Amino acid sequence: MMRLPALTLTAAAIVASLVTVPAHASDAPPRTGFEQSNGARWTTQPEEQDFLAAVDQATDRVSVASIGSTAQGRPLQLVRIGNHRAEHRVLLVCSQHGDEPSGREACLTTIRDLAYATDGRTRRFLDRTTVLVVPTANPDGRAADTRGNSDGVDINRDHIALQTAEARALAAVVRDQRPDVVYDLHEYGATPPYYDKDLFDLWPRNLNTAAAVHDEAETLSLSYVRPAAESAGYSTGTYGIWTDPVTGDPIKQTAGDGQERILRNMSGIKHGVGLLIESRVDALTDEEQADESLNNRRRVKSQLAALKGLFAFAGERRAAVESATRRALLAGWRDEGPVYLGGADNDPAEPSEMIQDPPCGYRLTAGQYTEVKDELALHGVRVRKEATGAYVPLRQSLRALVPLLFDERAPYHVTVGAPDTDC
Repeated sequence: MMRLPALTLTAAAIVASLVTVPAHASDAPPRTGFEQSNGARWTTQPEEQDFLAAVDQATDRVSVASIGSTAQGRPLQLVRIGNHRAEHRVLLVCSQHGDEPSGREACLTTIRDLAYATDGRTRRFLDRTTVLVVPTANPDGRAADTRGNSDGVDINRDHIALQTAEARALAAVVRDQRPDVVYDLHEYGATPPYYDKDLFDLWPRNLNTAAAVHDEAETLSLSYVRPAAESAGYSTGTYGIWTDPVTGDPIKQTAGDGQERILRNMSGIKHGVGLLIESRVDALTDEEQADESLNNRRRVKSQLAALKGLFAFAGERRAAVESATRRALLAGWRDEGPVYLGGADNDPAEPSEMIQDPPCGYRLTAGQYTEVKDELALHGVRVRKEATGAYVPLRQSLRALVPLLFDERAPYHVTVGAPDTDC
């Protein structure tokens, strides 16, 4: 793939304003608990609420809305920044895993910095773009410092079944807002010397991702996010791939497959340019080992450096991304080509993992439809009700998702529908 220039002057100017917050006309910008403690501790949930309320009240550029609540009653929120009517939309999903807090801190300060920015380039960027942020995607897990939610469920393995309140809220955001880009912030534990970069990232590997959407996601990674991070002094690599420390050649893959239940892959299936980003948790130096705040600040700064690449991409490739996502949305209505039940962009599907000639749709009994109708609505899947249940056609924008939900061969199907081959 041709590598694009990492940052033009225009894009660099856009993202530079996200680092230094100009003085507000009347009030000093609010600071997170993390900032107030200089990285000695993470921002608490009450501090987050106060912070978001202050930003919301400071400017009409920002709005904060409830998108649900967790099992323990903590709010799930969506922050909108910029022109809310703009068709180009970028979604940040922060800390799906509650024990991975650096992405959340980067998201919170980014909300503030965009809200208070006064330079003309950022204003023009926000006139053409809606930036959407779920600042804490797993509030119960963040409060308990656990990977899963309060029920111990890994939210990032629930983006097809939608059994958790957190995944349901995110599905509704994707359905209603139709983001062109979905950027998912995480952290990881290193395994030196084979797997120890400052930042890893990965695009949707699921083979049902439209080629143009996949290519834009790869471009986001290779030509924007990684160069932006590297220019700030951080090493980068491909998530899930161990490499030889001398040659840099790949040794084995330990994560990062094409599972549809992961947000990175579901984003691609739903025609969004998805990217997973992972910062290294482990201390890099003796100084970081001795002073946890140094390590914490480095983790957050690396996330912020990568976000510069994201915003450069959003500013420069808006038209190309909108074209790719629009064409992918329309492609399902042609109802052509195979549907993949396995494999990945670096792992060709076996014949048993392909539906070469998919059925026209799947029929559900009344009981089945009652059981899954809420999840279908959250996904945005088109359904036709019938006297005996419901019919789910493949001819729709989410064509590939339908067999993943209902085919008995699909590894994460929610129920087994009866395939209809009478087209």
